[in-house]
Amino acid sequence: MTRALLSLNAGSSSIKFALFVVDGGGEPLHVAGGKIEGIGTAPHLAAKDDNGEHVVERRWPDGEGLTHEDLLGELIGWLGNHLDGRELLAVGHRVVHGGTEFVGPVRVDDGVLARLDALCPLAPLHQPHNLAAIRAMTDLLPQVPQIACFDTAFHHAMPPLATRLALPRALHDEGIRRYGFHGLSYDYVSRRLRQIDPALADGRVIAAHLGNGASMCAMAGGASVDTTMGFTALDGLVMGTRSGSLDPGAVLHLIERKGMSAAETEAMLYQQSGLLGVSGISSDMRVLRQSGRPEAEEAIALFAWRAVREAGGLMSSLGGLDGLVFTAGIGENDADMRARICAGLAWAGVALDQAANEANAPIISSAASAVKVFVIPTDEERMIAMQALSTLGIGTEGTA
Repeated sequence: MTRALLSLNAGSSSIKFALFVVDGGGEPLHVAGGKIEGIGTAPHLAAKDDNGEHVVERRWPDGEGLTHEDLLGELIGWLGNHLDGRELLAVGHRVVHGGTEFVGPVRVDDGVLARLDALCPLAPLHQPHNLAAIRAMTDLLPQVPQIACFDTAFHHAMPPLATRLALPRALHDEGIRRYGFHGLSYDYVSRRLRQIDPALADGRVIAAHLGNGASMCAMAGGASVDTTMGFTALDGLVMGTRSGSLDPGAVLHLIERKGMSAAETEAMLYQQSGLLGVSGISSDMRVLRQSGRPEAEEAIALFAWRAVREAGGLMSSLGGLDGLVFTAGIGENDADMRARICAGLAWAGVALDQAANEANAPIISSAASAVKVFVIPTDEERMIAMQALSTLGIGTEGTA
């Protein structure tokens, strides 16, 4: 019997979802996917099948009061009509933070939820919404297993020194350490690269997940050895609304000299900084490119400069560089940003094929490049499905 699995990636104002079917123990086959956007304002549910045809679209212009649970109920209603008699094996969920305890996907029960709740202060923009979706789906589908898949898990392979912050040892023992994020994306990219170029996958590769949230990961033999995000998803690169790495003294100055509360400082660093803060215009790279204002160009240039700077640091962790992979919204679609970053890494032997880069080709390095440069679209929903199936004992090891 063909069975199905639902992947969910829940945020504050949107929920991405994907439906997969599973025949025996093979790779999950994507059959439909989409997004619920505008939660809290005017929700919009849209999904397409694997051929790009719309299978559902619904809007709630006056739906300000509709909760995540209300809208997930609508999704379950659509799902019931779309399963075509297939058994729903599980719902897999992206959960940003697994702390030190959760090093792989896990079936969720009340005890697991309580321990994940305790990690919400470490990922305040994401974790509460991830867990709210799990609770909602548990209520809506009480007989269906809910599987948590963690963005931090991929980085548990990092060497101990890469996890350390130079703080008193007791704080490290309490869990104040570097974790790394975007692990579902990096896990997918690592597996996909192994299919495309196994020899390179065994080498030294930097994967750049560049989107509204952005980070880089240094991988050796497909495993994480270092990454730009640390204790929280606020660290590292410039992002859409997040500052990235910041001198701790600047935070103390904001609180002690500017009189900002901890809550005000947190809101500024997470929601009012990054591309939005530097430009004063938008957190969206596409909007900044259309602006023409010098503040927009400065924000774009800073995004690229910081990416080049962080990549240099990751090269030192790897002892060199064999490959560079761009992924996520900006990484997959913004040829100019890729060109800026690669130009900044020319000293390391990175050379682009300009035409291939402009065409968003899978391989964008030139024949003369000492470093292979790839564009690999990420698929976190598929990775969630694969990990959920593995948790259920249905193996998909090595597929992507």
